[in-house]
Amino acid sequence: MSESVRVVWDDALTAYDFGPGHPLAPVRVELTMALARELGVLDRTEVVGCTPATDDELALVHKRDYIEAVKRVSVDGRPDLAAGLGTSDNPAFAGVHEASALIAGASLAAARSVWEGTAEHAVNVAGGLHHAMANTASGFCVYNDPAVAIAWLLAQGASKIAYVDVDVHHGDGVQALFYDDPRVLTISLHESPRTLFPGTGWPEETGADGSAVNVALPAGCGDEGWLRAFGAIVPPLLREFEPQILVTQHGCDSHALDPLAHLMLSLDGQRTAYEALHRLAHETSGGRWIATGGGGYELVQVVPRAWTHLIAEVSGHPIDPSTPTGPAWQALVRERMGEAPPLTMTDGRTPQVSDLSGGYDPADAVDRAIMATRNAVFPSHGLDPLP
Repeated sequence: MSESVRVVWDDALTAYDFGPGHPLAPVRVELTMALARELGVLDRTEVVGCTPATDDELALVHKRDYIEAVKRVSVDGRPDLAAGLGTSDNPAFAGVHEASALIAGASLAAARSVWEGTAEHAVNVAGGLHHAMANTASGFCVYNDPAVAIAWLLAQGASKIAYVDVDVHHGDGVQALFYDDPRVLTISLHESPRTLFPGTGWPEETGADGSAVNVALPAGCGDEGWLRAFGAIVPPLLREFEPQILVTQHGCDSHALDPLAHLMLSLDGQRTAYEALHRLAHETSGGRWIATGGGGYELVQVVPRAWTHLIAEVSGHPIDPSTPTGPAWQALVRERMGEAPPLTMTDGRTPQVSDLSGGYDPADAVDRAIMATRNAVFPSHGLDPLP
């Protein structure tokens, strides 16, 4: 399906490092790229470098005084709590501006490639920092790279962009930055705000004429329920909206092993979602697709395999789930992490995907979440909320 694919990468992207013990450890992207190399995934893509986003590019979504505050913190790592830096979630560190601007620059490089037509798809697994707000860091995120990329595309003349966020946490920063802009359709599937940070993402948060879409799934939701919700919400909205470009955020913290959340997806369920988004990119946005990483805190068993599957899917050459992870990568995991690596690219699941064609069950918590979202936004898009 894919004609030309760019993977944006620079080893300096691992400098986004909040220190020992912080859940967002840069080793997760290091291990991802190592696994993708070992399995030959990168051989089917063009790997390109990136430069830091400029202040003007960051200012497409962030306040100038916030950027200056981050720069001051960056000099010596002295906290600035007003800017959200120096908390347990967002520790201050020397070099924070440069590291954060490089991640934003990587997503901008992906956006430029797709907008200018030098690539059909592009991916930045180090990106997806979707919680950062206009004037404050939040939820491990300093600069909101997906929002910077979207704002840059709008400035180039794009008139309809869809953003789909499958991280377990609500994509609150991206939603907030485009909440009143009908040119941007934001769709977030996440664990219910009743049980998880950031406490937003209710179906009633609908933006400008239904431009914000939130699917708040119950804790414990697994592959089948999650994929049922995805199928009931995302394809009909993307088909109706017909975006020029699809931007996606692929936090893999919806996995059952993730230590910070309470959904129960498998690697195989997540891979199924990547396949669906790839098909939808070709069906609804002419194949123009920008994918980013996001959350994911099981650093060995989940993140590297999930995002290697993502890169492979974006490349148009998905990996057979039974593929071994490879001896060199397994040795790297033992050396770097001191733990046993996963041996294959699957959790051994085959998710059964169901839809609403047979109706919905009001006694089922997932179906209630689906219908709450459809009732909230489908009429604004001229769609019937009933199955």
